[in-house]
Amino acid sequence: MKTYFECIPCFVRQTLDAIRLITEDEEVHELVLRQALHEFSNMDLRQSPPLMGQRIHRLIRRLTGRKDPYRGIKDHFNALALELYPRLKQTVEASSRPRETAMRLAIAGNIIDFGVNSRIDSGHVHEAIEHALTTPLEGEVESFYEAVSRASRILYLADNAGEIVFDKLLLEQMPREKVVVSVKGFPIINDATMIDAGNTGLDRLVKVIDNGSDAPGTILESCHEEFRRHFNETELIIAKGQGNYESLSETEKDVFFLLKAKCPVVAKHLGCRIGSMVLRRSGRVPITAVACNESPV
Repeated sequence: MKTYFECIPCFVRQTLDAIRLITEDEEVHELVLRQALHEFSNMDLRQSPPLMGQRIHRLIRRLTGRKDPYRGIKDHFNALALELYPRLKQTVEASSRPRETAMRLAIAGNIIDFGVNSRIDSGHVHEAIEHALTTPLEGEVESFYEAVSRASRILYLADNAGEIVFDKLLLEQMPREKVVVSVKGFPIINDATMIDAGNTGLDRLVKVIDNGSDAPGTILESCHEEFRRHFNETELIIAKGQGNYESLSETEKDVFFLLKAKCPVVAKHLGCRIGSMVLRRSGRVPITAVACNESPV
């Protein structure tokens, strides 16, 4: 997916959010913003938004000396999600359609995205959970599980800290011996890294690797050789979140994208409404929302 003009204001907002999280010094704010605007003016709009996100956050880290500005936020949402996990697991187990419910809750966790919204709190997470259990899901759940069943190897591209606890609910419905989960290699916004995989117990559920990259998506040229080998040799990819969709929407691999459409550019590209819960297979035309006549739980 290319970068659209509408992405530029979002980059500016994201830059300000990140630098204000680090310091209240307005001279530093101005320094970072001016250099970021220079980067924006020279960007190639044919490239995906995560590439610019990678460059901007590298700039922020270099100018401030803060290697992981979102560490406190990641710890907070990991703890919140772990607190919610036992109740969510009971919801899945009590459901008449546990596999669909697990998928819905995994997508609900995608609300924890500080690249899109810097004002997320526990209330937003609770609202996303309730919304996920009642709203139409745009996609074919059974086709997803059929593909999972047929594949001999599966690579699951995780997205954000906190969200990875919600992912555990979906992974528990899958043949975990076939699954490798990938997290980011270095800190980028509130994306999950190996630290988060360890803090949430994800690495005790499935094999977890890092991709060697600090991009808020999956830019293969930025990833290390081990990850690229897994990506190229794996039959089925499951990609969480908008950043993975933005960077892999044109891939020739067999990919299921799972996300909550949180911005108008991504929603338009997907052919859905903002706020939609989306399960989309690569190379498929936009799927009409599947109306659910029964509650998934």
